This record gives sequence, C-alpha cells and structure tokens, in this order.
Amino acid sequence: MKFSQILLLSLGLVSGFASAGGTTEAGVGGALGGVLGSVVGQSLGGSTGSTIGAALGGAGGSAVGANKHSRGEAAIGGALGAAGGNVVGRSMGGTTGSLIGAAAGGGAGGALGNYMGNESNREDRRYDRGRDDRRYYRDYHHGRGHAYGHRKHHRYYRD
Repeated sequence: MKFSQILLLSLGLVSGFASAGGTTEAGVGGALGGVLGSVVGQSLGGSTGSTIGAALGGAGGSAVGANKHSRGEAAIGGALGAAGGNVVGRSMGGTTGSLIGAAAGGGAGGALGNYMGNESNREDRRYDRGRDDRRYYRDYHHGRGHAYGHRKHHRYYRD
C-alpha cells in the first residue's frame, strides 16, 4: 500500500468516531484498525509483524468505536478477530488476503465483543433492579414506631 492510502485509512479511523458508542461503530473501527495495523506491521516486521499489528490495530479501533461500558470486551474481540483473520487470509490469499481477513475478522470481533459487553451490562442491571426497588426497602425495613401517617409533619394535633 502507498503512504497516501495508509494516511487516508488512518484519517478515516480517527475522524469517523467523534460520536462513537455502538456495535456498528465498534465493527467498523475494528476493521479499519485491523487493516491499518496489518499494513504497518507488514512494513515493520513481515508476516509476524503483520499479525501483531492487526491485533493491536483491531483492538484499538474496536475500543474507539465501542460503548464506554464495553470497551474492554470490544478490544479483546477486535484483537482476536483481526489477528485470526490476518492469519487465515494470508494462508488463503497472500498479502491481499491477509488485509481482507484482518478487516473482516477485526470488524466481526469488535462488533461481537461490544454486543456481548452490552448484554452483560444489561443482565447486571436486570439482576440489581429488584434490590434497588423501593418496595424491597419498604417491605423489609420497617420504621421505629414514631411515624403517625399523614399527621407526622404537623405539630398541632389534638388527640
């Protein structure tokens, strides 16, 4: 790849995620990061460097595009997907295949990681909802016997 193509990919990666936070953005970030990392790694360290670069780029791109509560999961998914896609693509189609594989794997891994992180957070909130409910507190934490219902704020009652 030429330097201008690398520059365009990196500018697209950086400028495209000003409003990041979804599964689609994590997938696109993982794909672009995987390709960019693969190209830089290939130029620095051959096929091994390409795989390592794809993993780092896929992790970074997925984390940039992911929801803030699931960036870790998206980064892991993007890294594993981009590295695996790079290796499989290289065995099937050489350098071009490795780039396509890194893009496909990083995109799928980042999107899947973000989705799984969001589902995990949603499940945690569903579990905690019953304990934070007012009814839970009211049913199990009774008063000390000093409240008189609707008259408790008045100081002038006659009984």
